[in-house]
Amino acid sequence: MTDIQKTDPAEASARAAALIESLPWLRRFREQIVVIKYGGNAMVSDELQEAFAEDIAYLRYVGVLPVVVHGGGPQISSMLGRLAIPSEFRGGYRVTSPEAMSVVRMVLTGQVNPQLVGKINAHGPLGAGLSGEDAGLFGGRRRGVMIDGAEVDLGLVGDVVQVDPTGVLDHLAAGRVPVVSSIAPDLDHPGQSLNVNADAAAAALAVALGAAKLVILTDVPGLYRDWPNRDSLVSHIDATELRAMLPSLESGMIPKMTACLEAVEGGVETAAIIDGRVPHSVLVEIFTEHGIGTEVAAR
Repeated sequence: MTDIQKTDPAEASARAAALIESLPWLRRFREQIVVIKYGGNAMVSDELQEAFAEDIAYLRYVGVLPVVVHGGGPQISSMLGRLAIPSEFRGGYRVTSPEAMSVVRMVLTGQVNPQLVGKINAHGPLGAGLSGEDAGLFGGRRRGVMIDGAEVDLGLVGDVVQVDPTGVLDHLAAGRVPVVSSIAPDLDHPGQSLNVNADAAAAALAVALGAAKLVILTDVPGLYRDWPNRDSLVSHIDATELRAMLPSLESGMIPKMTACLEAVEGGVETAAIIDGRVPHSVLVEIFTEHGIGTEVAAR
């Protein structure tokens, strides 16, 4: 005789309840663009990489239109170390020399991007790799950073000041998931490229695409109103309050929260930072009532 495993009724009900909870959010985000910035520990843990790829495939199969923008900070730092190239951060941004820029391009376009595309494609022919240098997707200009009232030069680091989303929209129309690396051609110096903060790049792309939501994966549970008080985690915040808080935030959090602010002020309905160390945090944020991190709205 063959043993037949029966589903526990309570377990089955719990699973059904979880699916039903997602119903209004499936209806809300179906055929809507959601831009997801992939980074942090989720990029270096095999388990979290697999979970993220599953989340992206799930979104696409249920009718959401995910667009992934990635950096590669841990991998870039590792490669710079192996090549004995100094790695320095100022105000939350990586100082990027011409020598370091070559490594940034090599790691983002040649390592991180195809690896992520491959993991997504393990679930079907979905992922399509792109660089911000492709077909005029991004255009950038160099920037510095203000530290203690003085502007500090960051080298080949820039802001995305121009976006042509045509290539991304073409991939979405073909049923694919665009996976975009955060490099931008320097509009003022043809032939030169800039290392662009992936949070800012994701925000600029979300605005250009008219996305319904921006989600930024990070290495903390969310924004704290009074760090390091763990009880001060903020679930929801509006743009006005966030702008007032920005100067008091830790340097590493400022680019992420600035990206959320720029997204919602540019017309994206909501933006969120979530803990990428939690498996399937993307699905929890999008398809549950309370989400998992800090959500920013225009008001």
